Amino acid sequence: MHQLTPRQIVLLVLLTVVWGVNWPVMKLGVTQYPALSFRALSMLMGLPVLALGLVVLKVPFRLPRKDWPELLLLATTNMFVWHVCIILAVRTLSSGRAAILGYTMPIFSALIGALFFCAVLARRAWLGVGAAALGVLLLLWHEFSQLAGRPGGVALALLGAAAWALGTQLLRRTRIAAATLTIAFWMTALTTVVMCVLATVFERDQWAMPNFTAWWTMVFNALLIFGFAHAAWFSLARSLPPVASTLSVMFIPVLGVFSGAAWLGESVHWQDWTAVALMVAAIASVLWPARPAHA
Repeated sequence: MHQLTPRQIVLLVLLTVVWGVNWPVMKLGVTQYPALSFRALSMLMGLPVLALGLVVLKVPFRLPRKDWPELLLLATTNMFVWHVCIILAVRTLSSGRAAILGYTMPIFSALIGALFFCAVLARRAWLGVGAAALGVLLLLWHEFSQLAGRPGGVALALLGAAAWALGTQLLRRTRIAAATLTIAFWMTALTTVVMCVLATVFERDQWAMPNFTAWWTMVFNALLIFGFAHAAWFSLARSLPPVASTLSVMFIPVLGVFSGAAWLGESVHWQDWTAVALMVAAIASVLWPARPAHA
């Protein structure tokens, strides 16, 4: 099991807060503006912020031509599919429940790693995966009847989660020698192009001047999600074992549920509180230091 450094702990805490709160923020945004266009504009504003980070930190932008095919695969699995699927799912589902379905990703990641990458997980890691899965089921307890009537949103969220899980496994094993920030910048740039094309093709007739709510939710996503959170996540996913990096963010959907309840008036039940304990157990299962082996 992997023990986090102080820097990784700070990144993880900030990432959890920013991504958790962003679920009701996204829900507000897509109720005020077309979903794909909302995401495209957020990325267009966020990409210069990420570029400024590279300039300030003196991280090179250059990526060798031989690495572009692998970069395209990483962008497809980590960002293209995820962003298209989840922003459309948020439009039809409650913010908290979309977060829960999106964060089935650690479960998919553990299964993909074991089945396709010959990853050997310790018993404690499997217990963590099981606790996370049970926590997801509890968080969805009161939503099964509503979700049954929205199969499209559920399918999109699960497809996005599965693609992101595969991308996390691929990112951990990437042969690209460039800095993580460089990879994050170019994946975000490619995804921005994809989202702009999709928004133009499918939502051009819905375009209008965004209102205040749409603008501030876009700015929130631009600065904190695309300017910070994605780069922080890629750093963790690349430096930690896949099961540790994925289960370590399992508190995000819990925060999504409770921030959605406080902000948007979504209901919270005893199952949600039980799920909190299970998510904490899942995180501890992979991040709690192991006992030193006896000679």
